[in-house]
Amino acid sequence: MSLTGISRRHALTVAAGVTAAASLASTGLLATSAVAAPQPLRDDRLKEALRRVEARRRRLLTSRPSANGWEMQKAADDGGDIGTRHVAGTGLNVSVRMEDPETVLVHVIRRFHYEVDALGLHGEPNPVEGWVAPSVVRDSRLPESNQASGTAVVIRPAFYPPGVRGEFTTAQQLIIRDIVADTEGVVRWGGDDRRPYEGLFYLTVRPGDARLARVAAKIRTWNETPGSGAGLVPDVTEPSRRRKAARYR
Repeated sequence: MSLTGISRRHALTVAAGVTAAASLASTGLLATSAVAAPQPLRDDRLKEALRRVEARRRRLLTSRPSANGWEMQKAADDGGDIGTRHVAGTGLNVSVRMEDPETVLVHVIRRFHYEVDALGLHGEPNPVEGWVAPSVVRDSRLPESNQASGTAVVIRPAFYPPGVRGEFTTAQQLIIRDIVADTEGVVRWGGDDRRPYEGLFYLTVRPGDARLARVAAKIRTWNETPGSGAGLVPDVTEPSRRRKAARYR
């Protein structure tokens, strides 16, 4: 659930409490001695609640979308939509937008770790990077700006610089494209962009797109089914898998 949704609902709940209490009092339903009348919230308490909601909004939200249309947020792990999550089976953590984006992006990281190249071994520094502060975004039109909205991850940001192509072998590229096919194109590999960024994987869909929810539900089912999902190590050279992967380039 988004931060703005929580804020709006909280404010409406407080206001509804004030209205309901006042209505009961005016009808006389609270006049009997057997029922103690609840005290309506005072205006200053309502104002304080709204002030806290607005302060939280200013602290976290930017009203600026990243390239894929998701709102950039100023902080992670601070009551907003972006949090640090463990990547099962890898020993790694990554800060991403929670719920469906998290499910899909963590799946990408896990398959990369198991099938392309193991991450974080021998104390490797910064093997994966998720959310970054909007203040470091150079151009919100570039795909890497999606990191600031928690909807992109970068594998080894110091190793695969933007603009450089050919850092992965042909065999590794087959696996990467098979990983993208798992997401049915909801995630794009930056290595296929006109300006390549081979460490980058980012959501292509906008908020509310039903495809994201469908793919995330599929991945959750895999995660709960032995012998499915990340870690299975499929044969990515199988013709049907290659045909599927080719659709999302």
